[in-house]
Amino acid sequence: MDLRFGPLPPDDLPALLDLWVGSWSHVYPGILFEDRREWFRGHLASWLDAGGACRLARTVEGRLVGFILIDPAKAHLDQICVAQDLKGLGFGQALLHEAQRLSPRRIDLSVNANNHRAIRFYEREGLRRTGEGVNPTSGLPVFQYRWEPPPGAP
Repeated sequence: MDLRFGPLPPDDLPALLDLWVGSWSHVYPGILFEDRREWFRGHLASWLDAGGACRLARTVEGRLVGFILIDPAKAHLDQICVAQDLKGLGFGQALLHEAQRLSPRRIDLSVNANNHRAIRFYEREGLRRTGEGVNPTSGLPVFQYRWEPPPGAP
């Protein structure tokens, strides 16, 4: 899989928002993510203003396949999002590897406790559960996960 990673150009914001809405709408069909589009636009702007990074993944043909929001300074992965029709094809793994490249010593993240597909993915990729809590926006239970490179890794 040959992907190109790069920052978010302003012209790509509508496509990123469409991808986010489409992907999350399939994960939680009972939530109207279209109604949350403007919230996510503001969240993204705040994330970038605070020093976080948005990295887009594109095929060599230019198709946007997903993105991550990561703050390497805080070792925090806020979002990993893959286009709905491309889930299960390795793009999530490629995005996680990009996050690990940007934050090579550690990554912490939260995942909704009822997002079983994401939990299986993170555990399969070697992240370990470190705790639990509550999502401050939704009030739903979350699990905290951490990735660290194996001992002796460069």
